[in-house]
Order: sequence, then C-alpha cells, then structure tokens
Amino acid sequence: MAFVTFEQVSLAYEEGGPLAIRDISLSVKKNEFIAVVGPSGCGKSTLMKLVSGLSEPTSGYVYLDGRQVSGPQKCIGMAFQASNLLPWRTTLQNVMLPLEIVQPYRSQMRRQRKVFEEMARALLARVGLAGWEDKYPWELSGGMQQRASICRALIHKPELLMLDEPFGALDAFTREELWCMLQDLWQEQPFTVVLVTHDLREAVFLADTVYVMSKGPGEILVRREVDLPRPRTLEDTYTESFASQVHVLRDHIGAIRQH
Repeated sequence: MAFVTFEQVSLAYEEGGPLAIRDISLSVKKNEFIAVVGPSGCGKSTLMKLVSGLSEPTSGYVYLDGRQVSGPQKCIGMAFQASNLLPWRTTLQNVMLPLEIVQPYRSQMRRQRKVFEEMARALLARVGLAGWEDKYPWELSGGMQQRASICRALIHKPELLMLDEPFGALDAFTREELWCMLQDLWQEQPFTVVLVTHDLREAVFLADTVYVMSKGPGEILVRREVDLPRPRTLEDTYTESFASQVHVLRDHIGAIRQH
C-alpha cells in the first residue's frame, strides 16, 4: 500500500513562471526508506514542500496515506541541514517542542509532562546524548546538534520523516556515524523516510530505493532499488557490491550533467 503518492505533479512557484518540477509520478510504500538525488536546483526540496503541504502543485495530485494533501500535515517530522535548534532552549526542551504543538500531546502536556520528558530523555540516550539534556545548542558540536534535531523530528512518533540534506554540513566521520544511528532508529521502529541528499554513498547506505532527478525543471529519470542486505555497516561501503551501486548512480548523474 502506497503511503506517499505523486500523480503527474508539476509546480511553478509563480503563475506562468518556469516549472521547478515537471510531471513527477512516484509512490513510497509504508515504512520504505527512499532517497532522492540529483544536481542542485533540480527540485529535490520542492518535493518535500509538496508532501508536507507547504506548497500546492500547479498540476497533478499528492496523496499521503490515501488522502489528498491540502495544507500542512501533522504526521510528518522534518530535519534540515541546519539543525535549527532554538538557542534559548536546552537540548531536552528543544526535543520536546513538537509535543507542545502537535495533538494529542499538546492537550496532555500539563498532566503528562513527566512521561513526555522520560520519552525525550530515552530518545536522546538512544542517539548518544545522555548527559547533554540540560546543555544549550551552542554547547553542542555540529554532530550533536543534528542528533538532537533528528530526535525532535521523531519525538511525536511521525509516520513520515522528511530529511533535507541533514548531514550535509558535517565532517565525513560524523556523517557516517549518523548514518548508522539513523538506520538503527529506523530498523528498531520503522517509519517512512524521504531523504534528499547530494551524497550518493549516503543514498545507497540508507535507502531501499533511490530516485535520480534531472536538472530543473526536475523530472524523475531513474528509479533504482538498492538490493543490499540490512543492517548495512560502514565496512560494507568498501565492498564491490556497494561500490557498483554508487557507480551506477554516478553514471546517471554524469549523463545529466552532459546534457
């Protein structure tokens, strides 16, 4: 059963203006992990705005769990390249923010605050941030900030996690560490994930299916299933089978660049 569906979706940000994406059709199964790769300006982030209801298509339809998207969606968690943690809130307070906003948690907050705090502490411990709950964002490294940001995106148990270049600003070592963390979280309690990334190794490491987009206006050129067993380890990234998956994607991107 498809959880996210695009049916021939095009979008121009201004009436009569150039299309950002053109005629996109794809479907994402429940608890599937997909990655979208492509050159800068191909409309990868536009897809995220359409799924989350922050933008409306110029033509075509977007469905989430069988319902047409018309306005902002509550069942989504989002994390971006910048962690966007609020500087005046501690790590714990930042992670708990969605529980103060999203129903049914919001109306239960006064009675259940202790329970919700324990949920947030458990999630932070799960990603290696036990002991950092009372620190402020400026006291955390970039990698720690992104861990906290992903906890905040997951705390209200969203059915869909949208990740826009979440590890793009981190050093290679920290980035690979966070790939493993995200894979562990996803395998423990599956949820649907849409990852937008420039990093082909990241796409192959994390995703079940990778979509390659063309230069703007973005179209889906290739849908490729990643048939590597899970859980995947960093050692796997040095194997022939992993490298060949990355090479195929790189060849597609290379072909786009030459057109």
